[in-house]
Amino acid sequence: MKKLLALAVILTLVVALVPATTQAQDKVTLTIESWRNDDIAFWNDVLIPAFNAHYPDIEVIFAPAAPTEYNAALNAKLEGGTAGDLITCRPFDLSLEHFNNGYLVSLNDLPGMEHFGPVARSAWITDDGSDVFCVPMASVIHGFIYNESIFEELGLEEPATEPEFLEVLDAIKADGAYAPLSMGTVDLWEAATMGYQNIGPNYWKGEEGRLGLIEGTIGYDENGFVEAFEALARWAPYLPDGYQAISYPDSQNLFTLGMAAIFPAGSWEIGVFRGQDPDFEMGAFKPPVPEGADTCYISDHVDIAMGVNAASPNQEEAMLFMEWMTTQEFAELYSNALPGFFTLSDHAITLEDPLAQEFLSWRDECESTIRSSYQILSRGEPNNETQLWEVSAQVLNGELTPQEAADIVQSGLETWYEPQQ
Repeated sequence: MKKLLALAVILTLVVALVPATTQAQDKVTLTIESWRNDDIAFWNDVLIPAFNAHYPDIEVIFAPAAPTEYNAALNAKLEGGTAGDLITCRPFDLSLEHFNNGYLVSLNDLPGMEHFGPVARSAWITDDGSDVFCVPMASVIHGFIYNESIFEELGLEEPATEPEFLEVLDAIKADGAYAPLSMGTVDLWEAATMGYQNIGPNYWKGEEGRLGLIEGTIGYDENGFVEAFEALARWAPYLPDGYQAISYPDSQNLFTLGMAAIFPAGSWEIGVFRGQDPDFEMGAFKPPVPEGADTCYISDHVDIAMGVNAASPNQEEAMLFMEWMTTQEFAELYSNALPGFFTLSDHAITLEDPLAQEFLSWRDECESTIRSSYQILSRGEPNNETQLWEVSAQVLNGELTPQEAADIVQSGLETWYEPQQ
C-alpha cells in the first residue's frame, strides 16, 4: 500500500511539472537593439510589462548601446548575424541602407500601419514609396518656449503672427533686463534647427515646399525659402550680447537661469528644462505665421522607429511586438514617459505634462512637415543639412544676406542633385 501511495505521489509531481516544463520550452525571447540608453527603466518597468500583459510567453530584453557607438555596433552585428530581433531605427538613410541590404523586413502588411500617415512614414520608406520598413515611434515638434514669469512681469501675450512676435521681442529688449531670445551661433546647427527649420515651414508651406525641393520644382533661392532666411535675419538684434560665441548649453543655461525670455526650441527641451528646474514655469507658442497667412505649419520632425531583423529566428513574435507598437496603448505610454517625444500615430492621446500637451495640440491646428534637408537631399556633397547650418549662422552673424545664403545652398544642391540641375 505504501508503495502504491509513493507511486501516486510521484505521478502527481510528474503531471504537475509537465505544463511548467512545456511552458518554459515555448517561451520566446526578443532582444531590442537601441541607441537610447537613457530610458532603460522605462522600457523595463513600463513598456515591456505592458506588452507582457498581452503576451506573457514572450520575454523582451531591452539591450541598448551607447548612442555614439550604436551605428558601428549595429552594423557589425547585422553583418555578423548576431543582431537582436528588433532594431531601433534611426531616421532616413541609415535605416534605408539596412533595408536595401536585406537586414530589415518590409512592414507593408503589418496590421496597424494604417495609423501612420505620409509624414510619419517619410523617414522609414523607400524612395519610390513601395516599402515601409520601420514602425514610427516618435517625433519632436518645433516652437518657442518662454519664461511665464517674465511674460507676466512685462504684460506680454503669446504672439501668433510674425509682426506680433517682433513686437514682443521689442518690448523685452526695451525693458533691458532680459535677452529677448536665448540662442547662439557658435555651434551652427542651432541656428538652422531651432531657427530656420523652426519658422521656415510657415514660409515654404510645409510639405508643398519640402517635396518641391525633392522633385526639383522649387529651389532654395526662391519664394518661401528665401523669405524664411529673411525672417531669421530679423532675429539678430534680439539675441544675447556676444551671441556669436554662445554655445547651445550656454543658451539653455541663460534661459533656465531667468536671463532670457524666449527659447527657440525643439520639444525635447521639455525634459531637459524640467530636469534642471522642476519648478521653472514655462509656456510655449507655435512658430508665428507671416502676416495675412491663413494656414500654419509646424516642423513635426520624425525621430525614432522600430524594425524587425530579417535574420531573426523569432519573426512571428517580433511582428506581434511591432503590431502592439501601433496601438493607442503604446502611443500614450511612450509619449507620457518621454515628454516632448510624441507618437507619430493618429491615435488621440492625453499627456500628463501640460507643456508637452501644448506642443501636441498644434497638430490639430497646423499642417505637419519635417525638416527640409533630411529626406534624400543630404546624400551628396556638399551636404545640404551642413550647408544650412553654416549659412543660417552666417545670416544671423550678418556675414551673409538672406539671398546670398539661399543662393549658396541652392548652388550646392545643384552640383550633385539631378532634379535641381
